[in-house]
Amino acid sequence: VDFELQLIDTQPAAIGGVFDEFIYSGRLDNLCSCFMATTALLSTTESVANDSAVRMIALFDHEEVGSVSATGAEGALLPDAIARLCATLGSVSADPTAAAFRSRSLHLSSDMAHAHHPNYADRHDKSHAPQLNGGLVIKFNADQRYATDAPGASMVRRFAALAGKKVQEFAVRADSRCGSTIGPIIGSKTGIRTVDLGAPQLSMHSCREVMAVDDLGEGVAVFKSAFEHFGELSKGVDLDTDEPLCSECSAVGWTP
Repeated sequence: VDFELQLIDTQPAAIGGVFDEFIYSGRLDNLCSCFMATTALLSTTESVANDSAVRMIALFDHEEVGSVSATGAEGALLPDAIARLCATLGSVSADPTAAAFRSRSLHLSSDMAHAHHPNYADRHDKSHAPQLNGGLVIKFNADQRYATDAPGASMVRRFAALAGKKVQEFAVRADSRCGSTIGPIIGSKTGIRTVDLGAPQLSMHSCREVMAVDDLGEGVAVFKSAFEHFGELSKGVDLDTDEPLCSECSAVGWTP
């Protein structure tokens, strides 16, 4: 018999602020994303029977220390699960490596985002300063520290529009180093289109982190919309056509 030991803050999470608009808790990064994904998936069970897509969440260990473990994003957990799903669906003979299955999929890599802090405003580019209570943040990085591409971001914006929610966008300042997520790991290992996004927060990695109450509900709503609408929306995403990805794009005359 052996054991593992971790020291954690045992103080319960609390709601606070003048209008009870904030959540104060340890480990919001990244338990918040786990909560949003799980809640969204469970809330869509009634519609899953009529959906052509497979709905799935994957919660990994060891993201903060590199993800190189049997239960981390660098491990075989997700590729093996996808292969088994493909086999269960009877697609092995036509797609033995699940390559076609993966190429038709979408991965939302949800990890918390650094919100704009009024005492450290210079840390953000003025055009990319996520606000608390501003909704989920889509993350971009030219060095592929985030895996978001244009078609994936367009789909997330569409999911949000269908849910009646707003999203924000973030790119790190050009003269600053950028952290990363499991998004590029999953994208490169599986070939699945990936979008990096997350709820904005302050005090990331401190023993007591802060986020907005409304952003929690906004995230659940967007993820729920993704589960419910991806199967249908993905049929219209074809980069070899001159048709727009969504009606909003058509309204402003934009095409891929």
